[in-house]
Amino acid sequence: MFTLRRLPAGAAHRRLTLCALLCSLLCALGPARAQAGTYPDKPIRVIVPFPPAGGTDLIAREIVREVAQAKGWNFVVENRPGAGGNLGIDAVARSAPDGYTIGLGQTSNLAINPVLYRKMPYDAVKDLAPIGLMAGSPLALVVSANSPYHSLADLVDGAKTQTLAFASPGNGTVAHLSSEMLQKMAGIKFMHIPYKGSTQAVVDLVGGRVQLYMSSVPTLIGHIKDGKFRALAVTSSHRVADLPDVPTVAEAGYPGYEALTWFGFVAPAGTPREIIDTLNTEMNRALKQPRLVKVLQEQGADVMGGTPAQFGTFIQSEIQRWTPVIKDADVHVD
Repeated sequence: MFTLRRLPAGAAHRRLTLCALLCSLLCALGPARAQAGTYPDKPIRVIVPFPPAGGTDLIAREIVREVAQAKGWNFVVENRPGAGGNLGIDAVARSAPDGYTIGLGQTSNLAINPVLYRKMPYDAVKDLAPIGLMAGSPLALVVSANSPYHSLADLVDGAKTQTLAFASPGNGTVAHLSSEMLQKMAGIKFMHIPYKGSTQAVVDLVGGRVQLYMSSVPTLIGHIKDGKFRALAVTSSHRVADLPDVPTVAEAGYPGYEALTWFGFVAPAGTPREIIDTLNTEMNRALKQPRLVKVLQEQGADVMGGTPAQFGTFIQSEIQRWTPVIKDADVHVD
């Protein structure tokens, strides 16, 4: 048995207001919960900020291919090159934060360009949500096979007595700035010759027009094994499996030196945490598959992985790593 009690007018109004607020909150949460629960129910757009058939493009396609085969999800890869990768990543940052647009960022557009470019269309920390660090690829420092330099120590000694021309794939690239880091640590200065890519740089190194070159291991490994180039060092913290006799820069006398071209997926800021975690889980699972590991290793890349939070911390640490290098070298792009 119960009785009805009439509430005072003010209390009744407050209760109605509270009920209305709760209903509004539940309505707002409902779509997000439903979205997370059924995600994905349509194709996921994957923006690659570099041209097709390059290293970044291959890594992106192979990872989402592994996820697609395991989960039955659909991915549509879209290449948006330009401005050192800035155009593609900006397209990610400006997309709806619903989990249906992601992008594969890397060292340049997430850690170097924010300092290198005077004007950036996005904030790599505030405008993007890290999904996960996928892979990292070291660089190799090479000279021609007939060079008088047989070790990094020889090269540094040579640079102290004469001007050596250093070739890179472009101004402000990871290779260029990795060399600047080495020059600062060794107390030397090379004459930097930026090229638009690697083809002409390789020709000029063989022809003796430049004395040294730094680029990704996959770009150089064939020339090293063919005997055209001599590798003096690699930039990773550990030796490269395909070049077991080549020391790291740290081993060659510069402890703490490390430079990688790394790759990681990002989404627009505000993408629901449940979706970020779902993508991260499936991508980390993909990175454990032998086929994908083999494909990445053939590209000179090591599997990395980890949580979204770890990737976010990593991006900020990489910005801190490259900022003094860029400022000391006084390198800028307008």
